[in-house]
Amino acid sequence: MEPKTPLDFAVEVANLVVQFGDFKAVNNVSFKVFKGEIFGFLGANGAGKTTTIRVLCGLLIPTQGHASVAGISYDDITNTDRIKDKVGYMSQKFTLYNDLTVEENLSFTASLRKIPATTFEKRKQELLNFISFNKPIKTMVKDLPGGMKQQVSLAASILHDPEIIFLDEPTAGVTSASREKFWDLIKKLARQGKTIFVTSHYMDEVEQCDRIALMRAGELIAIDSPSGLKRSTFPKPLYELYPQRNITFAEAESLREGHFFESFEAYGQRYHASPISEAHWNDFKNKYASDFTIRAITPTLEDVFIRLVEGNDR
Repeated sequence: MEPKTPLDFAVEVANLVVQFGDFKAVNNVSFKVFKGEIFGFLGANGAGKTTTIRVLCGLLIPTQGHASVAGISYDDITNTDRIKDKVGYMSQKFTLYNDLTVEENLSFTASLRKIPATTFEKRKQELLNFISFNKPIKTMVKDLPGGMKQQVSLAASILHDPEIIFLDEPTAGVTSASREKFWDLIKKLARQGKTIFVTSHYMDEVEQCDRIALMRAGELIAIDSPSGLKRSTFPKPLYELYPQRNITFAEAESLREGHFFESFEAYGQRYHASPISEAHWNDFKNKYASDFTIRAITPTLEDVFIRLVEGNDR
């Protein structure tokens, strides 16, 4: 593979720090996002995801470090307005006014973006077709289903045809069918050459990202493709253990903290466990085989997230 040059990157972040008083919301974070990439940005609540996105959208000035978007650097504060023209931002709360119609919301967004009337009319129709909007354009936003409201919100955020689209928990609170349709729209945008920077708590969604960055307590702890994260987090076999008798909390904690496993996490009534070695695994089976139904499983991104962000390695 040929080395990447600055022209290949839509976003570049180096040693980014965002501090509020004594609290570092983002601590020395560095990463790059390729043009046309669907880039997942994951972490628990308070990990620094939204703060980082607000910096990259020109909404927050970093304390330290370097960031550039679409080749425009934040090192010069006068570049902020130029960057805002290059990015679209959809927050985790719908960025629409419920007491306005769909048309009025889009028109208001166009006026804020200073989009000429003729350009707006053309772009409005393109985006309504893009999201397959099938209701009267004068429908009040408050009367739209959650999934459709979310799609109109996406249309509003890209009305000015940005190069890079930041989506912060865009599918929170909608049905699985609506989430699937929204991700179809994300993939269509990526095929058009747009760069998508997305956060989500739905691990099945982010499996569709080209790469994923994991944040924990303001720091970047891992970045790779979904398959790469699974391989690096679980280099050894992973097993699902289904109890054949009641396993007390004390017993589960003893297994988690004992000498058999690198990781041992509860998944409902089951456990996912990765042994330290084959010898440790054989020792466990000799002692507990009758207590569990055991099967080998393939790690998921949820396994990765729980181990790196919420599990024993946190």
